[in-house]
Amino acid sequence: MSEYVATSPGLFPLPDWAKSELSDLKGHQKEDLITGNESAEIGDVYNTSRTEAIETQCEMGLDRIVGGQHRWDDMLAHPLTIHENVETGGIIRYYDNNNFYRDPQVTGELTPTGDIADELTATAETLSEIKAGSDVSGGDAALQAVLPGPYSLADLATNNYYEDDATFLSAIGELLTEEAAALPSHETLFLLEPSLVTAAPDDEIAPLVSETISDVADATDSEVVVHTYFGALDEKTYAYLMDASVSALGFDIVGSDREQTLYNVTEYGVTTDIALGVADGQNTLVQSSETLAERANWFQNQVPSAEFDTVYLTTSAEPFYLPVNKHREKLTALAGAATNNPAVTTETEVEA
Repeated sequence: MSEYVATSPGLFPLPDWAKSELSDLKGHQKEDLITGNESAEIGDVYNTSRTEAIETQCEMGLDRIVGGQHRWDDMLAHPLTIHENVETGGIIRYYDNNNFYRDPQVTGELTPTGDIADELTATAETLSEIKAGSDVSGGDAALQAVLPGPYSLADLATNNYYEDDATFLSAIGELLTEEAAALPSHETLFLLEPSLVTAAPDDEIAPLVSETISDVADATDSEVVVHTYFGALDEKTYAYLMDASVSALGFDIVGSDREQTLYNVTEYGVTTDIALGVADGQNTLVQSSETLAERANWFQNQVPSAEFDTVYLTTSAEPFYLPVNKHREKLTALAGAATNNPAVTTETEVEA
């Protein structure tokens, strides 16, 4: 019998009160975004919004708790845009949606900053305080770390220092490996790899992707989930990804091409744990816990030869696109789907 775990890939929507205060403190221009050296006043706003995010997850009943990554102005590019050897260029569209980030142009050697470890340490301390308190119950909720996957981080950046794409990807992998090694103790690490779907690696780079992901995963004692989204992986990319030494692969199963995901899984196998993006991270429509559970069960029924130890139920993509109230409703639905998941007997087509 699978264990169902309700979680999130992080990058939460910023509350309106925080947007208003940060607008006054930071301004609205490219040069006003986070650099890693923000003032104490700005830091206080983010500390408060992080606490609010953690409290919300505990209240909603999630099994894994993230810090919300509210400071990540540049989304997955954050670890580079705060780096001293990276110059931020012009504004670039973030994948195929209406969000933008600063082009991180790498101009020197990439070394760890400790920024993400500091954030996760603060998250761990706040979670411990909340769970010890009497007003908010965190139950058995455990800490989850979030990092961009090495391929996606390299894909989002501009290389003006390393000799070629392979060397650049290896350098990004080394950076993330050292960042992962510096993280405080955590139960789960989500590596977010949407670029494996949107810009599949070529034949030269593809074998290196699984190696760099494995290096990052090996740097932590936690369960590591490579979460892919914005659609299905192509066949070749999936086959290479199966070589990575990770606990689980994550799939977007609200997209229209989920049949390709099922083909990959049945043709090339799958990890003993999986993450399923059953709640749409970009759409405000909120499905019930029962619908989310049915989606998870439908997927499992399509691969009857696989028996999964752990099934992480999550959103299909980072949820920062959503209004805060809709995001909270989706978290509640995910928690309910994990807690009350029925037996895997659904045989009908999954609801879109």
